[in-house]
Amino acid sequence: MNINKSYQSPVEAIGSTPLVKLNKITAGLSSQIFAKLEFLNPMGSVKDRIAKYMIEKAERDGRLKSGDLIIENSSGNTALGLALMAIQKGYRLKVIVRDSISKEKLDQLKALGIEIQMVDHTLPPESPQSYNKITPTLASQTPNCFFPDQHNNRENNEAHYYTTGPEIWEQMEGKIDYFVAGIGTGGTICGAGKYLKEKDPGIKIIGIDPVGSVFYDYFHSRKKTKPAPYLIEGLGDEFLINCVDFDLLDDIYQITDKEAFLMTREIARREGLLVGGSSGAALWGVMKLARSLEKPARIVTVFPDGASRYLSTIFNEAWLKEKGFV
Repeated sequence: MNINKSYQSPVEAIGSTPLVKLNKITAGLSSQIFAKLEFLNPMGSVKDRIAKYMIEKAERDGRLKSGDLIIENSSGNTALGLALMAIQKGYRLKVIVRDSISKEKLDQLKALGIEIQMVDHTLPPESPQSYNKITPTLASQTPNCFFPDQHNNRENNEAHYYTTGPEIWEQMEGKIDYFVAGIGTGGTICGAGKYLKEKDPGIKIIGIDPVGSVFYDYFHSRKKTKPAPYLIEGLGDEFLINCVDFDLLDDIYQITDKEAFLMTREIARREGLLVGGSSGAALWGVMKLARSLEKPARIVTVFPDGASRYLSTIFNEAWLKEKGFV
């Protein structure tokens, strides 16, 4: 995003998001904490980056052709990014979402006129009709179809290696000690993290994973554990996926839904930034890290999306009480 130039389409406006220092919520900490505001992308999230990169790379490689159908499973943000790409470039789009998706995300997807298939979020991971199983099956049975496969396609990581990572490095003038980010598909933390470590091997990369996801236990024990339900959207998974490069990470912190959501609300009230639950999770991890350090550090995180997609949940007092968070 460069305000000194005009763009020929909304697609060109993806990326180059601002990075800001957080001063209010971090008061009393000796470390300096910075957040990259990815909710300022055209469709409101960091996932615009991978939608653009994966679609344009597939076009160049001949895997995606005029009139094709794009099929992808998404917690909502990638679906919205792909909707922009499909509309701008003339493709059809079908997205698979869990029925636990926030009302706001679902309403936005409907407003864009794309085909939506909802799956039962309570189905066990091994069920053929589950979120992670049904999409590749549908893609394999559909002619003239492109399946980006954001969870396993390392082009996801490449998008952040070539954009998010260099932007952070330049914006921080190369002075970074820690990069902390939530682990969803793994693309942001592993793509940007790889770039940052190549520039300075001393930078530590720390991931944030919800209780109920499988990443935390696998990182610390190399054992595959049984997943459990959680409410944070866009983080964690019920399977180990290819885009998560565990060898790149220096640590993973585990967070509860309550910790993430209360921090999300605190960001709004202390910093005036309306962000989503994955942003709250990321900053919770940053604060945990900062409080454990013996000397000041420069810590960077990513705020993946905005609060407008969670007004009926995280920012709804009745919903919080119903879930036992307040």
